[in-house]
Amino acid sequence: MAETLNFELVSPERKLASTEAEAVTIPGMLGDLTAMHNHAPFLTNLRPGYVVVRNGTSEEGYFVTGGFAEISNNAVSVLAEEAVERSAVNRAFIEEKIARSEQTLADAAPARKQAALQKLNDYKALLGQVPG
Repeated sequence: MAETLNFELVSPERKLASTEAEAVTIPGMLGDLTAMHNHAPFLTNLRPGYVVVRNGTSEEGYFVTGGFAEISNNAVSVLAEEAVERSAVNRAFIEEKIARSEQTLADAAPARKQAALQKLNDYKALLGQVPG
């Protein structure tokens, strides 16, 4: 049996997951990363994307809009701004996030425009990965 780590995913509304996992893939700000048993400690901001939890041949996915992930040698904690099960994500869901991000960009102060533009671009990139 493969070695596992503890995984928890929490949003402001609720705890979405608390389980053992062989691997957890996270949409880090600088790119996707996968944590496994005995991973080096790491803290990262999240960009919009999918958190994927693997156990053997089974896989669970969650969509996060941002937040933070803390990885230690045998635990992954994801604190998401917003999180939903992968099955809840469709084209209309992402298009609504794009519309909100476009408004946020238009209203952003000059110091926040780059971050707002990055989030908008992340959503646009995800649009091609979701079912109709």
